Amino acid sequence: MSIDTKKKGSDQVNMAKEKQDFRVYDGSNSRVEEHYKNMRMYQTVAFYRKMEHKYTFENGKYRALMTIDEAFDHLDSYVDASDPDFELPNRLHLLQTAEAIRQAGHPDWFQLVGLLHDMGKIMFLWGTAEDGQDATMTTTTRSANQNTSHDKAPHYQQWALGGDTFVVGCRIPDDAVVFPEFNPLNPDMNNPLYNTECGMYEPHCGLSKLCFCWGHDEYMYRMLVANDTSLPPEGLDMIRYHSAYPLHEKDAYAHLLQPPRDHERLVWVRLLNQFDLYTKDENTQGLNVDVLWPYYKELLEKYGLGGKLKW
Repeated sequence: MSIDTKKKGSDQVNMAKEKQDFRVYDGSNSRVEEHYKNMRMYQTVAFYRKMEHKYTFENGKYRALMTIDEAFDHLDSYVDASDPDFELPNRLHLLQTAEAIRQAGHPDWFQLVGLLHDMGKIMFLWGTAEDGQDATMTTTTRSANQNTSHDKAPHYQQWALGGDTFVVGCRIPDDAVVFPEFNPLNPDMNNPLYNTECGMYEPHCGLSKLCFCWGHDEYMYRMLVANDTSLPPEGLDMIRYHSAYPLHEKDAYAHLLQPPRDHERLVWVRLLNQFDLYTKDENTQGLNVDVLWPYYKELLEKYGLGGKLKW
């Protein structure tokens, strides 16, 4: 698999604002801060195992059968509580990402990854507040909540749906996560099995052996594998690790990776990140879903994702 990743990265993205204006957490409203506090408190090894069991595809298990189009309809009411940059439903962000990748001249499988990468947030259909997955809220409702009070905790929970992920089962790196002041709240940081640099992992065990916070990335990766997609491994890596900012932005887990293979894998993840992050724009006038959808429907068919899928 070859793409000129240096040539067609962020320099090809039509950014709505300057890079330094994205992912600004200083002064973030209480919604974002509460989200990351909850992630730090509840995303543990035990929680990962619990959700892994709940969302298993083993032995023919699944929660629903529906098409990608039907899943998109459900996501129309979903807005990401962890995102300080964007106030619009996920469908629009996914189309913005996919179209930017398409306009940059990347292969159609990469375009499809852009369209699908956040769809794992569909877990809110089967989630609960206790599991951090009860999030159904329109932009209007969210704005109303923000205007009412910046001091009260949100009345919805998304801490197991979205947000920057870190590796569970080893020390959370203070210098690589947002809101590091919440790290001591994680119960695993009091467990000698998990609170060291390597924790439950062997040095250089490899990227595929690491367990990140349970969220939409891991779920969507497993969903695509369970449905036998023909998307290439590079595309699946993009989906599985795109929220792991401590990994691909801060190089926090170099001691657990296997060079050079894992370093090569992260090149692809970083490439998606350029389009995922820098294409977010509240102005969606150029996005006509009815016009664009037939093109992406053909790509879904091409890569084995047409028709009813297991979710």
